[in-house]
Amino acid sequence: MNPLKIVNSDELNEESLHRYIPRSEAQLDSIRKSVNNIIQKVKERGDKALINLTQKYDGVKLASNEIQISKEEISQAYKKIDTSLLQAIHKAKENLVKFNKAQKREDWSIEIAKGVTAGQVYRPLETIGIYIPGGRAIYPSTVLMIAAPAYVAGIKEIIMCSPPQKNRKIAPEILVAANEFKIDKIYKVGGAQAIAAMAYGTETIPKVQKVIGPGNKWVNTAKQLLSNVIAIDAPAGPSEVLIIADEFANPNYVIVDFISQIEHDPDNVGIIVSDSENLINQIISSIEKYVKDSKRNTIVEQALHNNSIIIKAENLEDCVRISNLIAPEHLEILVENPTVLVKDIKNAGSIFLGPYSPIPLGDYCAGTNHILPTGGTAKKYSGLNLFDFLKTIDVLNCDKEGLKNLSKTAIKLAEFEGLYGHKRSIEERLKDKD
Repeated sequence: MNPLKIVNSDELNEESLHRYIPRSEAQLDSIRKSVNNIIQKVKERGDKALINLTQKYDGVKLASNEIQISKEEISQAYKKIDTSLLQAIHKAKENLVKFNKAQKREDWSIEIAKGVTAGQVYRPLETIGIYIPGGRAIYPSTVLMIAAPAYVAGIKEIIMCSPPQKNRKIAPEILVAANEFKIDKIYKVGGAQAIAAMAYGTETIPKVQKVIGPGNKWVNTAKQLLSNVIAIDAPAGPSEVLIIADEFANPNYVIVDFISQIEHDPDNVGIIVSDSENLINQIISSIEKYVKDSKRNTIVEQALHNNSIIIKAENLEDCVRISNLIAPEHLEILVENPTVLVKDIKNAGSIFLGPYSPIPLGDYCAGTNHILPTGGTAKKYSGLNLFDFLKTIDVLNCDKEGLKNLSKTAIKLAEFEGLYGHKRSIEERLKDKD
């Protein structure tokens, strides 16, 4: 029995998309009141609220002096981590730093008119908070993905919150990944209460300017409710993969890459778009074997049955149309000439080209970031990058001649808008003798 639904591309458009691609627009309204209650408790009671809420939601009772990870715990973490994993963390860090350094731009300026110079300077945020979720698995790679651009940007203070495990600890792999970027202000706090603590500050946790990191619906709701207090990153939902494949694609690659991105969670979304009926038939006849062989087959089966689809397209142009319509988090292009299609891709979190660029390389160590827009938000958001940690500031520098060159235009617009103070600000300077 084929676990994948198959539809023709002509059935998909902006209006019908939701019927075929079951993206969970997180039902945040149902928990908004509860999350707001958590936020108010943390705002009013600080550490006491964190201790109570950690016991309530994580089943861990902490003393006030246990909220922050000690330097000794970080030191011990290095003794507990597998040597080969530490080497992998070092290599991933090296590549991420290299990729983010390449994104840096020098301050710049140009001559707008005679005597008028305008430009921009780049300045890092002063403080950020990283949120790393607990749950089904431990993800040191997510720490690296956020910490690398923050570190390269030059942020002075980076703190991190993550829920404690039942043993009252944070996994040593998480601590090591953070410490590799000199992050040693780490707190055993998770959920909406962690976001509130970083937004308002408590006796132990400092207030930050921006909070970045994935989380569950409680975390995402807290970030939205506090977005007038702190800056936040893009909204996050279940992970997604869309694979464009033609007759030249290796069906085994398509299947294993597909499974690699839906094995995280049963809510994850998987989509294959192809103009090759032969390839589709090969995938259908082989995929169940791969699912059974998966070590996370229960999760994979649920994602396949509930959230996955094969779309039969007319041609590669039609494949691109469908991809842009869906705006996937991960877009893998397995066609004869993948680079040719890139110029027409308008919406995607990250693009992976050809048979030897599987998504897991980007998930871990290629330098590109794995914190990407989901749920179609790639139409308006970018993946996490260096500029999420920088402010761009415009700079204007005019001499007297430049003032004269711009004054007529500025005064006319000021008069039209009735802002005579603006007009006078210019006219006073024009009175000066050369």
